[in-house]
Amino acid sequence: MNRSQILFLLVIFTVLTSIAFVGSEYSIDWMTKTMIYAIFALSLELLVGTTGLICFGQSAFFGIGAYAIVKLSADQASPQIAYLLPLSMIFAGIYAFFVGALSLRTKGVYFIMVTLAFAQMAYYVIHDTPVGGGTDGIYLYTKPNFWGYTINSSQSFYLFTLICLLAVFGFLGLITHSRFGRALAGIRINEVRMRAIGYDTYYYKLAAFVISGMVAGLSGYLFAVKDGFVNPELLSWHLSGAVLIMIILGGLGHLRGAFFGSVVFALLEEFFRSEVIFGAFSKHWHLGLGLTIIISVALLPKGLFGLSALWSSKAKTPQILSKSIQDEG
Repeated sequence: MNRSQILFLLVIFTVLTSIAFVGSEYSIDWMTKTMIYAIFALSLELLVGTTGLICFGQSAFFGIGAYAIVKLSADQASPQIAYLLPLSMIFAGIYAFFVGALSLRTKGVYFIMVTLAFAQMAYYVIHDTPVGGGTDGIYLYTKPNFWGYTINSSQSFYLFTLICLLAVFGFLGLITHSRFGRALAGIRINEVRMRAIGYDTYYYKLAAFVISGMVAGLSGYLFAVKDGFVNPELLSWHLSGAVLIMIILGGLGHLRGAFFGSVVFALLEEFFRSEVIFGAFSKHWHLGLGLTIIISVALLPKGLFGLSALWSSKAKTPQILSKSIQDEG
């Protein structure tokens, strides 16, 4: 990782760690959920922002990771994180391999629709069969423990989620700056040229798809442990659309953009849901959120992360004009 990314991690670690000790119970719970969605957004950023694959079925991997922890720990008095967390990621990764192996043979809008179809297929398997408890969902009655230490308080789970977020950010940062990550960026820019110089682009994209699915499974695992409950809505297309909005809002092509996008999306959601501010209109919070996102995308085509570049370009414009006037004079 470069210096700016390391500095970003240090600042985020300092700020988020302080919230665990000075924040209220509500702020800790809200920030925990936001960090889980940030991990989910980072998983999709690897596909969309780095590889150029617009996946509309990311919620399937999120939901499979969530259901895996609940089903695997159903008969255990004290389930172990040490093996349940990797297993949840592996189950999500297996389904991602199956989906990617087939859907990556298509391109463009066909790829988007095929990934959506596979996600809906997983949704209806959970929704309409006893496997996932149907529409009622399943409760997680026991909290996982890590080598004898049970994560049963909101503060301890908050810190565990923070560690997972930083680990995912660091891991994906290493990937994007590795030779593998450079190949993925090359595929996004010009796949035909990458194939011409000898890269088997299909397997590179499949590897990225599986990694993305496993990271999404991790976020699903954390979500299930946090709420202690899972239902089929975790696999719905609405969640895939929401996480896609997060990374667009933050700015495609930047891991930090995915984090900022998830935080801003969560803040906007809380803002428009507030009855104190909007009164009875808060019931229609989707309308206000949708309009805000449309306006932000129209005004900020490169997302929130592109604000710095936009400001710097505006600051340089008067200097360039004055210099050109001087040269002409």
